[in-house]
Amino acid sequence: MQDTEEPSSLEGEVRSAAALRRTFAIISHPDAGKTTLTEKLLLYSGMIRTAGMVRGRKGGKTATSDWMSMEQERGISITASAMQFPYKGATINVLDTPGHQDFCEDTYRTLTAADSAIMVIDAAKGVETQTRKLFPVCRMRGIPVLTFINKMDVPGRDPLDLMTEVEDVLGIQACAVNWPAGSGSEFQGVAERANRELLRFSRAATGGAAKAIIERAPLAEMDQHLEPEIAGKLRADLELLDGAGNLFERDKFLSGQVTPVFFGSALTNFGVEPFFDAFVKLAPPPGVRLADRAGGGELAIDPAQNSFSAYVFKLQGNMDPRHRDSIAFMRVCSGRFERDMVVKHHRLDKKVRLARSHSMFARERNTVDLAYPGDIVGVINPGIFAIGDTISLSGGYDFKPLPQFMPEVFAQVRPTTVAKRKSFDKGMLQFTQEGTVQLLRRWDTDAPFVAAVGRLQFEVLQYRMRDEYGVETYLEMMPYECSAWLEGDAETFQSPTNSLLAKDQRGRPVVMFGGHWEKNYAISQNPNHRFLNVS
Repeated sequence: MQDTEEPSSLEGEVRSAAALRRTFAIISHPDAGKTTLTEKLLLYSGMIRTAGMVRGRKGGKTATSDWMSMEQERGISITASAMQFPYKGATINVLDTPGHQDFCEDTYRTLTAADSAIMVIDAAKGVETQTRKLFPVCRMRGIPVLTFINKMDVPGRDPLDLMTEVEDVLGIQACAVNWPAGSGSEFQGVAERANRELLRFSRAATGGAAKAIIERAPLAEMDQHLEPEIAGKLRADLELLDGAGNLFERDKFLSGQVTPVFFGSALTNFGVEPFFDAFVKLAPPPGVRLADRAGGGELAIDPAQNSFSAYVFKLQGNMDPRHRDSIAFMRVCSGRFERDMVVKHHRLDKKVRLARSHSMFARERNTVDLAYPGDIVGVINPGIFAIGDTISLSGGYDFKPLPQFMPEVFAQVRPTTVAKRKSFDKGMLQFTQEGTVQLLRRWDTDAPFVAAVGRLQFEVLQYRMRDEYGVETYLEMMPYECSAWLEGDAETFQSPTNSLLAKDQRGRPVVMFGGHWEKNYAISQNPNHRFLNVS
């Protein structure tokens, strides 16, 4: 940082910039509409002129946040993406995460970089499996969650039933900030409860590719704007909510006790702009982060009072085929980032220069000269950064470790031709560093194999190996269904017949089991060992 600048002046600059940041992740079950919602945020911020729906067929537009060719072909998000843009006075950092459960580890890591989360729920399907898995991670990290109940333009469940399910399944109070006027083909708008207004929507001439037209009117005049049946149900529902619904209290929202609920349709843009406007007002800016002090104990890192610090939560290679490089994505936690600044790399205990810093907008790279708490900065990784690394100007601490989850599928993979071995090894190094797959080795022979949380990760591995490195691979599945890290003497471990002892890239013992029965049996037969599912 510049020595000539007064610390108080710099602290004020950082505090003002951080107050405008809204850094959040979007979580949901696959196909609930979170990537489409991200696309509409870009539309309403003015970053794109027309929204491209997520489609898998040729000729259809693809979502801006889905940069990988496999994502564009299949119409799903495979890897987390990070984008920054202004929205009505705020600076938005959105982390679009994979919805498919096979990529949940990438989602878990990305959530550590978020200050809040938007939970997208399908109005027809309610709270689905992946949402049930991701929500506890938000709770564990104390992340406030806003809920957007999507697809109100198609036949779905009663809104009151959906609210009840959110509370019963996720164990959090739900407070309806707005309420739908009609549903399915009759979905016409939302009632804003706080200001007692009816927002009636109509499609633009270009449909969901352009902003929806909003007409505002007092709720007392709803009969003049809605069909009698829709107005009657809306009036009855609002009376029930006013009498028996949960009150919204900001402190409870920030502590994760209550989630504000909004209704809309990301496809048609109905209810999208009011939701984004409310999000900017409700979502918290970057706050204090806890770190482990080098000498023991915890240290509170204040975004403005502490000098620059950040941590790496994601590595991604080959985002642009023209560059063929690896990018380390860092979440700025405190102070001001400056391009070319020299910082301390805590794990390596050495100084490094943060050159060639970028922000990402899909495949586009924009040079970042300055960044503040809450911002996501991508720097070229010359092989020195790993997921979870802490960097700072002062040193002496490390941010809390990022979680790693035990794999459930295992395979041996090799190139189909020996001539491609060098390219294969280069690709494997890149993909294991990113966390696309984990590399394990047999305890006795040191023979390598790959492991993943879900089978689709292997498909991504083979696809990217072919697409990015020109290597066709042969993959042979191994007969194991679950695993655990082993704490204790590996030599005295009593291994069941259908199991395999291995070690991870850090040399820690890992046991793979043919099924959960074998795992439970091993636990009972080895009382002096501990079996960990999360590291």
